[in-house]
Amino acid sequence: MLLALIAVVVGVTLLLLTGMVSLAGRISPHFQAEFLPGVMEQIDTIWNSPWGLVIGFSMALGTTAFVLLRNRFREGRWLPWLMLGIIAVLLLTINGINVGISYIARNIDNTLVAYDQTGFWKTVSIYAFCLVIALPIRGAFSYLIPKLGLIWRRWLTGGMISTYMSDKAYYDLNPNDESQRDIDNPDQRISEDTRAFTSTSLSVTIEIIYSLLTFGSFIFVLWGISKNLTLGLLGYSVGGTLLIFFFSKKLVILNFEQLRLEADFRYGLVHIRDNAESIAFYRGEDQESGEANRRLDGAIRNYDKLIIWKALVDVVQRSYDYFSRFLPWLIIAPIYLAKDVDFGVFSQASIAFFQVLNAVSYIVNNIEELSRFSAGISRLETFQTSIEVLSRRNGKQAAFALPPVDGILVRNTELSTPDGTKLLSQPLSLSVQQGERLLVVGPSGCGKTSFLRMVSGLWQPIRGTVQRPPLGELLFIPQKPYMILGSLREQLCYPLDPMLFSDEQLRAVLEQVNLAGLIDRYPDLDIKQDWPRLLSLGEQQRLAFGRLLLNSPRYVVLDEATSALDVATEQRLYQLLMEREMAFISVGHRPTLAAFHTNVLEMDGKGDWALLPAKGYDFSRT
Repeated sequence: MLLALIAVVVGVTLLLLTGMVSLAGRISPHFQAEFLPGVMEQIDTIWNSPWGLVIGFSMALGTTAFVLLRNRFREGRWLPWLMLGIIAVLLLTINGINVGISYIARNIDNTLVAYDQTGFWKTVSIYAFCLVIALPIRGAFSYLIPKLGLIWRRWLTGGMISTYMSDKAYYDLNPNDESQRDIDNPDQRISEDTRAFTSTSLSVTIEIIYSLLTFGSFIFVLWGISKNLTLGLLGYSVGGTLLIFFFSKKLVILNFEQLRLEADFRYGLVHIRDNAESIAFYRGEDQESGEANRRLDGAIRNYDKLIIWKALVDVVQRSYDYFSRFLPWLIIAPIYLAKDVDFGVFSQASIAFFQVLNAVSYIVNNIEELSRFSAGISRLETFQTSIEVLSRRNGKQAAFALPPVDGILVRNTELSTPDGTKLLSQPLSLSVQQGERLLVVGPSGCGKTSFLRMVSGLWQPIRGTVQRPPLGELLFIPQKPYMILGSLREQLCYPLDPMLFSDEQLRAVLEQVNLAGLIDRYPDLDIKQDWPRLLSLGEQQRLAFGRLLLNSPRYVVLDEATSALDVATEQRLYQLLMEREMAFISVGHRPTLAAFHTNVLEMDGKGDWALLPAKGYDFSRT
């Protein structure tokens, strides 16, 4: 589609240029001869050559492609393409104006040398008219390019979030492991790296296209003035580009590392904010300060190296710029002093020279930005690849998963830690049907939570199979409930739509789980607060049971979900589950829990297990 757009834009622009130059020639042949010398002849040459046929055929082909694929441009999808087309037309227009200005500047200098006052003011007025046209175009650039980048960012970030959140790719990533440098700080990669990529890549692309158009427009002007100057400029730019490439290799590496280190430092500060109360209880300010400073020192040391290499690159850039000023003087001055050209040609040559120089020196002039851009692309590409691989892998596992059943069936499963270093259970078989309730007990670290993860589908056994109820019929409640960024209503209904429940239903549920005081504190259910900080762990656990009652699954997995509650409240909550005839698997250590379960799964931490009746179970065994 991009090629089709380029073909249409080039064809339309050439047609408009042909019409405008032809109209100018009819209205004022003198103007065309003085300010557009040879332009009409060059246009006729293009149309009469094979290039004219290629341009016309490509434009027709591109238009046909847009017509055939018009269904893809519904629901606002046409807007980015329209904006890109307008930008391309404006780029061609501004280049045409710049070429015209070079001829105008030549005529201004010639009128000054000739003391032609009338001709001078006439030419200056034409120059002013060109500026009046160019200024709105530049203003349009300032709006269209960032706006298009914003649209692109929304599309790219939305797609990345979708992939990140699909098939538990977000869960399988381990962003907190500093040794895993390919997938560190997913939050930064999705937000900051994507923002930088969309804005920078679009501006870089537009600037490269502009440089190519400038080069194509002025190289003929420069070649017509002096072939030696043109060849000298090309050789100078190639040498400067190779030199800057040599010095900039290290910049890409250092910028990549700087992005990672800055993200690590920011994550450390966010970690302090999210755990402020625990740190205050432990009086852990010194240790947390030390860790934050360790991360900061890493970023500072790397940036110190970056400063050195930036300084070296800056010296090369400035040398390249300073010495380039001598070329027009060295080559054009002898021709002018020999009176082979007029003074206007000398000034026009300078304009054309520096226009072409800026075009071919884009890499030299923007190497620091390009190195940061390259580092950002590398981070984004590795992250995108990682989440796509995880999503595809998990998707394949889901495709081959056994069909859902009415119950939880575990058949001959062997479970180990994800790295495979520790076997958590020998071949294990059990089932939990409607009306059954299983209590999992054992010493700390024996694999109780890992077993629940396997049952819930977060972990896969190394051998054997697990069948579960259909999606929505099984709910997992962890020891520390997840508190979302939202209102009390959204907090309680998660992950269901809050509109499914009335205020009366939500208040009734809060009262059932002994959170009537929360209604008194926050009568407005739509209030948004920092819930993990404001609510105690016991209140969060009771809120999680409120969610459970609203979701009403037939099967529940509870991982020490009442550990912060008193025995009376714990018994009340379990009684609510039994009244609703929910089957559940739970982990707990209190002997009082046995009364709410039918069976006990005892794990010893060495891989052995035993399935025993809950009635009369001796908790001293574990």
